[in-house]
Amino acid sequence: MALSSNTIKELRDKSGAGMLDCKKALEESEGNVEKAIEWLRKKGINTANKKATRDASDGLITAKIKDGSAVLVEINAETDFVAKNEVFTDFCEDLSLTCLNNDIQDVASLSNINFSGTEQKVCDVLTDLIAKLGENIVIKRFIKISSKTQNFQKYLHNSINENSGKIGVLLSYDCDQNNSKVAEFSKNLCMQIAATNPKSVDRESLDSKLVEKEELIFREQLNNSGKPEEIVNKIVEGKINKFFEEVCLDEQIFVMDGKIKVNKLISNFNNENTLNFKIINFFIYKLGQE
Repeated sequence: MALSSNTIKELRDKSGAGMLDCKKALEESEGNVEKAIEWLRKKGINTANKKATRDASDGLITAKIKDGSAVLVEINAETDFVAKNEVFTDFCEDLSLTCLNNDIQDVASLSNINFSGTEQKVCDVLTDLIAKLGENIVIKRFIKISSKTQNFQKYLHNSINENSGKIGVLLSYDCDQNNSKVAEFSKNLCMQIAATNPKSVDRESLDSKLVEKEELIFREQLNNSGKPEEIVNKIVEGKINKFFEEVCLDEQIFVMDGKIKVNKLISNFNNENTLNFKIINFFIYKLGQE
């Protein structure tokens, strides 16, 4: 059948599909644009399924804070080119809002709720996005925290806008004030976390299995040293304390200063400003990290 250029253009504008796909869709739908959109969507589902087997190792980390809740989301694409595409970044933004506005626990439950501002399920919007951008796109993981009493701060490293980048950090903290000084201080702590990738806030909250593993490694390194047991124990204790200084946020050297430890930095900040700032927890996502 003969197809007018205006009809093809209308379908291309509405669907974002290529010219050949639009022509085929209109031929299969007897020139009806709405039926052609449905045909393309079905074709997009098939295309998306094929693309889902391809590796998606690029993408963005998105962090957003709103009304006493904060979310950190990792969405993967195949290339940095698509990750910087406005359609992709808008999807990341709206998906973070979807997480904030719904009570969800995991990616599976996220897939089956309505996407922010639409009546479509998240999984259907994702399928359409894959068909439109031509790459496999995966919602890899997210963390959501909510509190009526705690405060939140975020930081994006290698950011492409205020909410998305390649490394994302969320910090939760207590403080009796939340002024510009506190905001700047908490942002600097987020930058510290992004730079040093600590495992816990302090020794007490560090995974005991991780400490046991490190101690075992240190002892095995000294197995054939010939040193007395009490000397070995002192050496291992020293190594473990050094390990704490590397992986516990409050014992790390503050990278912006290079001298003072984070716990002392917080103490000084509180004394100078008559505050009671205290870190509660933090979360860090690095793109592609398992």
